[in-house]
Amino acid sequence: MAEKSKILIIGGTGNIGKFLVDASAKAGHPTFALIREGSVHDPVKSQLIENFKNQGVTLLYGDLHDHESLVKAIKPVDVVISAVGRTEVEDQFKLIAAIKEVGNIKRFFPTEYGSNVDAGHPIEPAKSGYARKAKIRRAIEAEGIPHTYVSCNCSFGFFLPTMAQPGATAPPREKILFYGDGQPKAIFNKEEDIATYAIKAVDDPRTLNKTLYLRPRKNIYSFKELVALWEKKIGKTLKKIYLTEDQILQMIQDASNEDKIMLVVNFSIFIKGEQTNFEIDPSSGVEASELYPDVDYATVEEYLDQFV
Repeated sequence: MAEKSKILIIGGTGNIGKFLVDASAKAGHPTFALIREGSVHDPVKSQLIENFKNQGVTLLYGDLHDHESLVKAIKPVDVVISAVGRTEVEDQFKLIAAIKEVGNIKRFFPTEYGSNVDAGHPIEPAKSGYARKAKIRRAIEAEGIPHTYVSCNCSFGFFLPTMAQPGATAPPREKILFYGDGQPKAIFNKEEDIATYAIKAVDDPRTLNKTLYLRPRKNIYSFKELVALWEKKIGKTLKKIYLTEDQILQMIQDASNEDKIMLVVNFSIFIKGEQTNFEIDPSSGVEASELYPDVDYATVEEYLDQFV
């Protein structure tokens, strides 16, 4: 059996990063995590770091702004996976420079973990975010760095606990904002499954220099279907507040920053259907649940039970 690649995860204490570290360690990869010195003083992150240690993860201290620490962290590994947050996307240019200098990386996974930035046409502020990620993609390709992009679409934790309702803290039980006609399909994935699929792709030649799309059949829902599923679970019909495209655009203009992000994402997904309005081109993309049918992925239907 071929030796498993050594994996370095950057941003390992973040929303997706912690699941990537866990999945890598559980899959038997020698796993390294680049940790900022200050993280050990954060109560939440320090607990994660302790968990990493208990799993046998090698901790390396440094950050994207310290070139020497990046080079040192990259030298002993085969694969680099970035899970930095959206404010640090362009800092990955520093990571690309370090990878290029070291010269031994077999695969780089830049931070993505959303819709395919080359396929969507979002409005601001998401438009700028997509553009930053696309710039990183083009830089990776220009440098000839072997890579895989992960397009996981909607993560369970961002959308399902509130049923994509801006400002909400729980799924609605009386009324719900209904986006357009509710017909465009969206795709949902649990964070643990996103990480599992990404780690499975690390040593898979079928994913080399391609986009790994996560489109598990049981987790593809229109907003109308998602609302109907929730209504069935709670045994109640919600009052629908139907929003036209123009009304949503006006809400985006008026919203606070936090609600604006949710509304802009909802607009792209539930109005424009950006996750499912294209077919996967086999020359540049592959679908995860087809490649790895052994993954027993979590379903939206099961996940919603905890909120009933």
